[in-house]
Amino acid sequence: MTHNTPTAAGATTLLIVDDSRVSRMMIRTLLQAKRPDWTLLEAVSGAEALAMAAAQPVDYCTMDINMPGMLGTEAAEQLLRDHTGLRLALFSANIQESQKSRAVELGVKFVAKPVSEKSIAEALAFFESTP
Repeated sequence: MTHNTPTAAGATTLLIVDDSRVSRMMIRTLLQAKRPDWTLLEAVSGAEALAMAAAQPVDYCTMDINMPGMLGTEAAEQLLRDHTGLRLALFSANIQESQKSRAVELGVKFVAKPVSEKSIAEALAFFESTP
């Protein structure tokens, strides 16, 4: 199954992972406006994201990098290993070259925070592009 098409359940599912409630709300609000038919799930940590993705298919994921416990890059690495075809965007206010390089290594999109219409458009373009 390719992940540019809806999952077996019939809807495209996106997992929003961020320890900041405000960031999750902003991502949800901006995505709902652009893709009202998508199912949006939320996790507050990398560990919760891994558990949610194991429980139900996820097509796309926005992942904060700096979170307590497991870093977003660690969670992203595990998600990508366990769920082939998943498209993931790393969101971070830390725009150091090392973070961008790590995103490239993982084959994911690096998106600079703050969350905005522009950052959501960047993530959507990546999700919906042909791998």
